[in-house]
Amino acid sequence: MDAPVHVRPQQFAVEDDCLQLGGLALTRLAERVGQTPFYAYDRGLIQSRIAQLRSALPPGVQVHYALKANPMPALAQLMVALVDGMDVASGFELKTALDAGMLPSNISFAGPGKSDTELRCAVAAGVLLHLESGAEMERVARIGQSLDIRPQVAVRINPNFELKRSGMRMGGAALQFGVDEDAVPALLERMGRLPLDFLGFHIFCGAQNLSPSAIAEAQAHSVHLGLRLAAHAPAPLCLLNIGGGFGVPYFPGDVALDLAPVAAQLEQSLALLAAVSPQTRLVLELGRYLVAEAGIYVCRVRERKLSRGAVFLVTDGGLHHHLAATGNFGQVIRKNYPVAIGNRMRGDSREIASVVGPLCTPLDLLADRLELARAEAGDLVVVFQSGAYGPTASPAAFLGHPAALEVLV
Repeated sequence: MDAPVHVRPQQFAVEDDCLQLGGLALTRLAERVGQTPFYAYDRGLIQSRIAQLRSALPPGVQVHYALKANPMPALAQLMVALVDGMDVASGFELKTALDAGMLPSNISFAGPGKSDTELRCAVAAGVLLHLESGAEMERVARIGQSLDIRPQVAVRINPNFELKRSGMRMGGAALQFGVDEDAVPALLERMGRLPLDFLGFHIFCGAQNLSPSAIAEAQAHSVHLGLRLAAHAPAPLCLLNIGGGFGVPYFPGDVALDLAPVAAQLEQSLALLAAVSPQTRLVLELGRYLVAEAGIYVCRVRERKLSRGAVFLVTDGGLHHHLAATGNFGQVIRKNYPVAIGNRMRGDSREIASVVGPLCTPLDLLADRLELARAEAGDLVVVFQSGAYGPTASPAAFLGHPAALEVLV
């Protein structure tokens, strides 16, 4: 069987056959970190990605960072100066955003099943709460009264449409997210009798999408839906968060998202808002797209092992640190992330090898029969596209191995 072929990510330089990150050779960075495995995020690449995004999009669009993609505190602090707001999905993420220095007025809190403690913290902080149900709306109103604070709220809508060709569906079906589109008018009518300040809507219908036409279509539907439902709202529509869904290429054959068609549709949406609802701010909520390609996961080969003619590189990292790279975080059919031997990027000798971790399970597979430079014990394995959904999306305590470190360089 032919090994799957990735196009090597070009965002990182290579010198003397060694990957460079943040101006440092990978071998030196590993010495600086002091141990493997670790995640490393390149601040320059994050800054460049956001600058490129802003230059491609119409100037009236605000960009929010979805902290769940990567809540590393140092990275969150970097983001404060680069984006217009942050979106959080737990009390811990709320604390992270506030500690990073993001203004409470620029933080929104979404997610089903928020606890009373989380809601009280959010109301006391003065952040925008995205309501996921009528019951949550009633709880927020009661908490606001108990604190003598009038909470700011938006309604998260579960629309009747979906983001087509999406890697993760978050709208257009029976879901735990948001209020079904048809039930929103009645909820808004009830809201008008509660001590709540309505600001707008949140419509997030899919994630990890590489189809610009699908994204543009869903965004156009979202804007029209927001304007239609605004007629039932107890106050003017000040904010319309239409989610994101922008994907990044992970697998062979994936093509980077073309922003031009998306930007063209956003231009039309801004023109429509300017004509009929000029006070409305249009927000894109992006996580993975801003950080995924700026990060790598690094582990070290402990042993080179042969089994029935197959090469296995047994490393000190794996599923417990990087669940997504092993194919166990949403993949239906397992496919390899781009992987390389970081200190032998070209390598004078190539081979087909599998990269595995130290866990006692066959699921601990970082690369399956992938063409790599021939590696020996001590070499550094790099998993690219690892800046999003890494440590916090992985079962770090599984089998009791040490956690991976994180650095921003």
